[in-house]
Amino acid sequence: MTTVTEALSGKTHGEENFPVASWLLSDRNRGPILAFYRFARAADDVADHPSLPPDEKLALLDDLDAALRGRRDPLPEAEPLRLALAARDLSPVHALELLEAFRLDVRKRRYADWGELMDYCRLSAAPVGRFVLDVHGEAETAWPASDALCAALQVNNHLQDCALDYRRLDRVYLPLDILAANGASVAMLDAPRAAPELRAALAEIARRTSGLIERGEGLVAEIKDVRLATEIAAIHALARRLARDLESRDPLSERVEFGKAGFALVGGLGAVRFLASALIRSVRSRPKAPA
Repeated sequence: MTTVTEALSGKTHGEENFPVASWLLSDRNRGPILAFYRFARAADDVADHPSLPPDEKLALLDDLDAALRGRRDPLPEAEPLRLALAARDLSPVHALELLEAFRLDVRKRRYADWGELMDYCRLSAAPVGRFVLDVHGEAETAWPASDALCAALQVNNHLQDCALDYRRLDRVYLPLDILAANGASVAMLDAPRAAPELRAALAEIARRTSGLIERGEGLVAEIKDVRLATEIAAIHALARRLARDLESRDPLSERVEFGKAGFALVGGLGAVRFLASALIRSVRSRPKAPA
């Protein structure tokens, strides 16, 4: 039987569409977040493995679950996170919810409507943001805005990879009712170029994603940790630009993503805008010197 380690794709946090535990965060908080990412990356690689049978994938996900809970021999993909959680007295609940999303990936290949997709994002995306907030000691009142932004990042990724997911795994995250309403079909994802009907459906999904990004716009203002707020500002700017690009471009005929320069420019501008506005607020809030 294949092991979790043998199923890994080799993808790292530096290849994601948004900053993951970047240098903006403190060293103290980067460690647990990287451990969480590597655990999630391993589970994702298992669920997306092109040749493993479903029962074997589920067994490997159960191994990760048991290892994280300390109920079996340590696994290199789970032990760093288990130790980080213990050291910070944090619950494994967010990582365990992610495992439920990956189990769903193995069992479920279609999503009937936007509501079903958002239910999936509550398991596949929201736990990531909530974990990062917990690591930084942020309040749970920030969870709704974080959930919206994380769901947007997830749907952006689904749009980017819609053809690849269909061709490699016969998995379609695009809501079927939106496809049907635009006269599109799942089979259109196998074409080298998106038909007008599919383009219209993809644009509608991208617009809904932009709505999620707007709902997440207030997140930065709720964050007390300036380093984390700066990173979130960069992520928000990247998500907004990517959703806009996906609304107007064809992910079947081209890879809709940021190059290194675009990633740095868009994310950097978002971070700079936040820091500039924070500085202005700080100056304005200072008591005036007596005349």
